[in-house]
Amino acid sequence: MSVEKIVLGVLAGAATGALLGVLFAPARGAVTRRSIVRKGERQMDDLKDKFNDFVDNITEKFEKVKEDVTDFADDAKASVKATAREAEKAEKEMKHAKA
Repeated sequence: MSVEKIVLGVLAGAATGALLGVLFAPARGAVTRRSIVRKGERQMDDLKDKFNDFVDNITEKFEKVKEDVTDFADDAKASVKATAREAEKAEKEMKHAKA
């Protein structure tokens, strides 16, 4: 096969494909582009909504963990203070018992 026949075959195939594409296209180019843009916008809106839901969910979980840690720290602080008071009381009782 010669190079000329190959090039001619490729060009003929491309022309035939382009012609068939135009003949069987469901809508004009402008309509198709508009449709593609609308679908892209809908997909982008859906993606934004999902991202915002994800961020809201993470924020809620973070706030819950933060609250739990704060409560735990407050409980631990109160427990340490109570233990310190008990130790001081026990120390005073020991001093009185020796005296």
